[in-house]
Amino acid sequence: MPMPLITLNAVDYSVGGPLLLEKVSLSIDSGERIALIGRNGAGKSTLLRLLSGDLRPDDGTIRREGGVRVSRLEQEVPAGASGTVFDVVAEGMGELGAWLAEFHHLSHADAFDADAMSAVQAKIEAADGWSADQRVEETLARLDLDGDDVFGRLSGGMKRRVLLARSLVSAPDVLLLDEPTNHLDIAAIDWLEGFLKGWAGALVFVTHDRRFLRALATRIVEIDRGQVSDWPGDWANYQRRREERLNAEAQENARFDKLLAQEEVWIRQGIKARRTRDEGRVRRLEAMRRDRAQRRDLSGNVRMETAQAGNSGKKVIEAKHVSFGYPGKPLVRDFSGTILRGDRIGLIGANGTGKTTLLRLLLGQLQPQSGEIRIGTQLQVAYFDQYRAALREDWNALENVAEGLEFVEVGGKRKHVVGYLQDFLFTPERARAPITRLSGGERNRLLLAKLFAQPSNLLVMDEPTNDLDVETLELLEELLADYPGTLLLVSHDRDFLDNVVTSTLVMEGDGHVGDYVGGYSDWLRQRPASAADSADARPGAAARTEAPPVAAPTPRRKLGYRETRELEQLPATIERLEARVAELTADIADPAFYRRDAAAVTAHNAALAEAQKELEAAYARWEALEGASSS
Repeated sequence: MPMPLITLNAVDYSVGGPLLLEKVSLSIDSGERIALIGRNGAGKSTLLRLLSGDLRPDDGTIRREGGVRVSRLEQEVPAGASGTVFDVVAEGMGELGAWLAEFHHLSHADAFDADAMSAVQAKIEAADGWSADQRVEETLARLDLDGDDVFGRLSGGMKRRVLLARSLVSAPDVLLLDEPTNHLDIAAIDWLEGFLKGWAGALVFVTHDRRFLRALATRIVEIDRGQVSDWPGDWANYQRRREERLNAEAQENARFDKLLAQEEVWIRQGIKARRTRDEGRVRRLEAMRRDRAQRRDLSGNVRMETAQAGNSGKKVIEAKHVSFGYPGKPLVRDFSGTILRGDRIGLIGANGTGKTTLLRLLLGQLQPQSGEIRIGTQLQVAYFDQYRAALREDWNALENVAEGLEFVEVGGKRKHVVGYLQDFLFTPERARAPITRLSGGERNRLLLAKLFAQPSNLLVMDEPTNDLDVETLELLEELLADYPGTLLLVSHDRDFLDNVVTSTLVMEGDGHVGDYVGGYSDWLRQRPASAADSADARPGAAARTEAPPVAAPTPRRKLGYRETRELEQLPATIERLEARVAELTADIADPAFYRRDAAAVTAHNAALAEAQKELEAAYARWEALEGASSS
């Protein structure tokens, strides 16, 4: 049996207050693709930094097998990254990479410096580094990057691709990716999925993109209140099992709290009624008080409401034959369309194709070179900026939202700013901390809090999903689905688009803007064949052939009478089995369970395993029949 590449044993890590990670034990084997999930601020990025060796644990051990190479893609583009694309990618090879970058500059310089060239060549040859130079060039070609481009002039998505190349160039055995889809367009995300499916090493990744997660994960590791739990792959299975665990935990906590309340009544009555008390019972009460004080309760969900303005006019924006572009690069060509009150419109397109330009044209921030834009009446616009420019770095969270006020009015209610921020899971202490100490997800939550405190009837959101945890993402979906105003949404999150928008504007290249009904999946079905062919022909698409072949789609067929009846009855069967599993799991959570004889415990565990097996089989059968009936 192969040895794990990295093993964590009873690892503790703290950043002040309760342990961020407590007694974490985890092993990573070759070929695994592990999705690391948890609430914003739970410690996902910290665990990646511990795995990479950039952080040391407060306690416990981290063992890496001899010679194991680990590489990490950070969540944010590092401020110090500069130079050419070749320079940044070569940094992934340490000192040798710096020599290769120097050689690359000298060989491309206008004036030839023979002495400097000779000196750097000698260093590279002494380190047997020419094969590394070839690997840098191969990595650049594989990710369709030009080594001579200036890193600082690239778009956010291209910078992420360069940093991915830097992570890959050392041919790591373990690749750690922190939000790899941030600022990537849909085509790049699709390419990255295919590339990582063919990745031979171990992969540990953090992502908010649920479709990306489902496509890649073979195992799910969750961080929850300092504890790490391990779930065999399949997102749907994780969600079901986690719900069962949380139900059992809630029941056990309720039982404990009830017993503690009874003991507190007893101790108060005992003081009045007796001079002597049962000292053993007193000690047990003191222990229970300590246990309750140390319990780390599950943090609540974000509670989102929007501050609503009055209705806008029925016609929000009207565009007639609008064109805009730059010499040799048309961005919008002869676009006409009408946005009505209540429309929820998604903007889709590759980075650099003009999504932001179209937004600015529609909002009147940019004048078209030809054509006309008419803005409706009584509009109040709230704008979510993907680069979080609306947040002032010299203000804390409270100051960024309050802006000198003490109360905000949201959902028709007046709320104190501190209480309002608690709805977004900011404790009073966290709300007063400098925002430089907030994680990427916390910053996004703060920007949402600031945005929703503004009265609006036109909501414009540019990549709002970056860095959000799954629970917050799903709540944001619900809020936007119920938003009474008009929504313009730029997003590369395919599930988010499907769940929120009712129509899409697609930047199809050469300035053409396609208008489609529905979300991302609807566009895939409706798009012209030429658009599908061009998507497959984009740079990097060939790399997807390295991934395991995808099974052919199930041929269309009509369900028979028995299968139709079975499909109708399966939801009730699944509900019954879920109730049975929850009941058996709750029994196990009861401390009295372990006072039963061994045979009864064994029989109970066997019954639970059988119920779970039947439940999973029922879900699999339901998915198969549902898929066949809808194909």
